[in-house]
Amino acid sequence: MSWNATVLTLFPGMFPGPLGTSLAGRAMDRGLWSLEARDIREAATDRHRTVDDTPFGGGAGMVLRPDVVDAAIAAAVPEGDQRPLVFLTPRGVPLRQSLVRQLAAGPGVVALCGRYEGVDQRVVEARGMIEVSIGDYVLSGGELGAMVLLDACVRLIPGVMGAAESAEEESFSSNLLEYPHYTRPAEWRGLRVPEVLLSGHHAEVARWRRERSEAVTRERRPDLLTHSPNQDQGRAGAPLYPADSPA
Repeated sequence: MSWNATVLTLFPGMFPGPLGTSLAGRAMDRGLWSLEARDIREAATDRHRTVDDTPFGGGAGMVLRPDVVDAAIAAAVPEGDQRPLVFLTPRGVPLRQSLVRQLAAGPGVVALCGRYEGVDQRVVEARGMIEVSIGDYVLSGGELGAMVLLDACVRLIPGVMGAAESAEEESFSSNLLEYPHYTRPAEWRGLRVPEVLLSGHHAEVARWRRERSEAVTRERRPDLLTHSPNQDQGRAGAPLYPADSPA
């Protein structure tokens, strides 16, 4: 059974984009996962296909209407669909590898891409969306965030990457940044590869890699050393999946 992704967006032409190339693209061609991009505007009911309106309380910008977004979701998600609904927004929980692993282990994901000032909070809460952010910055919309989310998930689907152990040693796999890598030539521009990596002593190599991972994490991302997996849950600490979900 393949991993299925549905993206709800005002710009479906942005997909598959980079997801149609390299690992993700080859995996899609092999049927390991599927991607459907659906236009939110198709759910609008007036002749101008209006999807947004001014915010209550005043302020700049426009907000995506809850009735239109809800209708778009209803048209795209079959009754009983167990895939989690993820809303890409700067105000969401950080996208971490532990959350990616949970999503990748499930049946797929439905990603809602916000635009303008965002989405009416009522539909976010009514649909039990998981609000996710890919970083502390603001983009023009959620499409690039959705691509990041999907790429991170797809590469963990069994059969997508050539070596399963590659995923186990990557950055964030154990709340540590990955150790530095070296390859041939052993000396380049007067710089040599650390001798331990040339020694052939696997235990020493493993110890060196662990030490370098811990050192670079302390230097660059000390927050990872105190991060709790519970922070990767959805709204108000709710479980990521329903109780009867296969994940």
